[in-house]
Amino acid sequence: MQSTDAVTALAALAQDTRLGVFRLLVQQGPSGLAAGEIAGQLGIAPATLSFHLKELAHAGLVSSRQDGRFVFYAANFGAMNALLDYLTENCCVADGGPSCGPIVGCEPVRAPRRARSASKSKRSKA
Repeated sequence: MQSTDAVTALAALAQDTRLGVFRLLVQQGPSGLAAGEIAGQLGIAPATLSFHLKELAHAGLVSSRQDGRFVFYAANFGAMNALLDYLTENCCVADGGPSCGPIVGCEPVRAPRRARSASKSKRSKA
């Protein structure tokens, strides 16, 4: 990711409504939400939501798809992870400096609760 792309993405997220929309779409996963659902859940007027979705799309953080009369929006997990990678790429110093801890990206599909619990217990036994 180029620094100009990172600045564009960060600028798009540096506003309460857009950050809220993006976080909602991340929680929803790859299926996304119809624009009306987003507006309803966040209490945003449709014209206002349209403006904010345009800004997020311009930054490459969301994508849209038409399904009949509805437009669905979804978070672009690749762009989100690229931004996280860009922000943390110089975090851990090669000369034995302080560690930033594990750098973890986000996957758009969550494991069922039982599978997550089982993997935690496996890790704690190791």
